[in-house]
Amino acid sequence: MIYSDLIFIFKWWAELFLIGIVFLPFTIYFFGNFLDKGYIFSKIIGIIILSYFVFIFSLLHIIPFTQSNTFLILTGIALLNFFFARFKKNFILPIKKNLKIFIFEELIFICTFFFWSFIRAHLPDIHGLEKYMDYGFVNSILKAEYFPPKDIWYTPFNINYYYFGHLVTAVLTKLSGISSNITFNLMLASIFALIFSSGFSIGLNIIHFSSDKKNKIYSFAGIICGIFSAVFIALSSNLQTIYSLFKPYPSENPVPFWNLPFSLTTFPNSYWYPNATRFIYHTIHEFPFYTILVSDLHGHLLDTPFVLLGIAFIISVFVKAKNSTLGKTWLVFGGFILSVMYMTNAWDGIIYLALFLLTIAYLFIKRGSLNSSNFAIYVLILIFSFFIFSLPFNFFFKPFVSGIGIVCPPNFLINLGAIGPFLFEPNHCQRSPLWQLLILYGFFIFWVVSFLILTYKRKRLNFIEPLLIIMMLFSLFLIIVPEFIYLKDIYVTYYRANTMFKMVYQAFILLSIFSAYSLVKMLFTSKIRKYKILSLPYLLLAGILVSFVVLYPFFGISSFYDDLKTYRGLDGTAYLKTEYPTDYEAIEWLNTNIKGQPIVLEAQGDSYTDFARVSVNTGLPTVLGWSVHEWLWRGSYDIVVPRITDVKILYESNDLIVTKRLIKKYNISYVFIGSLEKQKYPSLDANKFEKLGKVVFQKGDTLIIKIKA
Repeated sequence: MIYSDLIFIFKWWAELFLIGIVFLPFTIYFFGNFLDKGYIFSKIIGIIILSYFVFIFSLLHIIPFTQSNTFLILTGIALLNFFFARFKKNFILPIKKNLKIFIFEELIFICTFFFWSFIRAHLPDIHGLEKYMDYGFVNSILKAEYFPPKDIWYTPFNINYYYFGHLVTAVLTKLSGISSNITFNLMLASIFALIFSSGFSIGLNIIHFSSDKKNKIYSFAGIICGIFSAVFIALSSNLQTIYSLFKPYPSENPVPFWNLPFSLTTFPNSYWYPNATRFIYHTIHEFPFYTILVSDLHGHLLDTPFVLLGIAFIISVFVKAKNSTLGKTWLVFGGFILSVMYMTNAWDGIIYLALFLLTIAYLFIKRGSLNSSNFAIYVLILIFSFFIFSLPFNFFFKPFVSGIGIVCPPNFLINLGAIGPFLFEPNHCQRSPLWQLLILYGFFIFWVVSFLILTYKRKRLNFIEPLLIIMMLFSLFLIIVPEFIYLKDIYVTYYRANTMFKMVYQAFILLSIFSAYSLVKMLFTSKIRKYKILSLPYLLLAGILVSFVVLYPFFGISSFYDDLKTYRGLDGTAYLKTEYPTDYEAIEWLNTNIKGQPIVLEAQGDSYTDFARVSVNTGLPTVLGWSVHEWLWRGSYDIVVPRITDVKILYESNDLIVTKRLIKKYNISYVFIGSLEKQKYPSLDANKFEKLGKVVFQKGDTLIIKIKA
């Protein structure tokens, strides 16, 4: 098992390495001002450009989505990069000059990729939380010949979700030739590695841009900042871990830790790691490592490497524009990156469009030309590029946000109900207690205050610090916004949850970068002793705070992965052999024998259950899957209710005429009868379906019946 896993891991890494090398000339063009020439971002740039071309060609029905065609597109892009490199005659020199750092960053990527592959192999199951949804999207895309991909849980409609990250996973899966039950976990490992290595690159380069001094201490400071930046983004949490030192509180009713009895007798087993993301009542405030830990291949996690690429690109734009004129092609490429963020996790595209615009505005203000026509042109190019690149996705997508709610609206506005997109709903007054916000973000506030004190003492900003301040202020704004507004979705009790989740997740990333910079500047500023900031109490407090946030992986990995006791391999569907052995064989039969995406009838059930396991594990559409998810994506529960009834009738009705009518209505080709179908529909009679078709698979109590045309 370990040997075969190593082959999969090496093959996947080699694919990513090849893509990165192919796109290195293009990357160096935009990141030539970086110390490392943006080496690690060449992988991310390559992944998104390749996937976008595959998406467009298939969407326009020019080239079907196959392994050979994907390789053909990659080859074509490789040739373009080759000619681009030949055109840029000085391309080879940066590679030779920076080869050592290229190798160093590749080693960081390899080590973190192998590390998280090893971790995932101790609990590889694509089972629980959102994994069914994510895996189903990937498999549906893999089954598709042309795009947009089908929604496997609401035939015959398309996926109405931000699925570009799942498409990226499918493209890499198709190119590698590895089965998706393996690549699901390899993708999780590669995301972790990309986040960590990208964080290192950003930290390294902000130190590079912070000073004109080039000496060994300066270089060492850059490496330290890179490490802290990577660790804070990819392997840390908030200060909620302080509760590990106290007796547990009821998860739904957090209390200030100073009101709890101090106790080390239950350390660390008493600490429940998800509480760090559900601390404020009826909200979600995740951070990257928690998402990596629970291993949902969800939009916000899939987008994190793209977000870090976007942040790095904004830094590169800032440096380029301060040193020389910024070319329009930079804005076009910026618009493309933003569109990828949007198609992967819509909130991120909007958030970083705002940060990009703030950066451009600052650059023009600095030049005293904010009101010039050039500023308007720059803004229009960026926004127009964003719109054009995301248009093919938006053409088939309907947003499921229904308005902007106001937190704690006054009574006279509640009586109005709504004004335009603004909603004034009664009983919608949840504000986060200040002490809870301080526990969640106190670590970052400490480094913000440290930076402000240092800046005040030296009375000047260096080259890169204005941008870091913009990022810091923007992050604090993202934390504050959910205290006043929320975007309306289907969740009534948790109406602030999604807004807070998507905003503070990005604030965490930006503040992690800022905090790493602040920490290193406090340690390496030559005149720091003169400023009398680094006292023993300060260093002790800083050490304690850093210890608390980096302690989180110890709690999370030991709990979620059961102390890494059993190595189980990378097969994410192996659990089916134990829990549903005959269903597993039937699913394997479908994966082996069925081409295209004919519709398979299976039992319908609630979200986060094992229902819809056939459609998820095959990519074959069914009449209805997880109903609450479809409610969110379609905007109304009334849309899915008739299908719940129809599936029940299909399985339980003795009326062949009614059954035939519904089979025709939903264009059903196969009927799946397994343990969950018999559990959900006790009146089920397989003989009825055998009269309408032919049994093509039977093992134990599990049947697959092919309906006669």
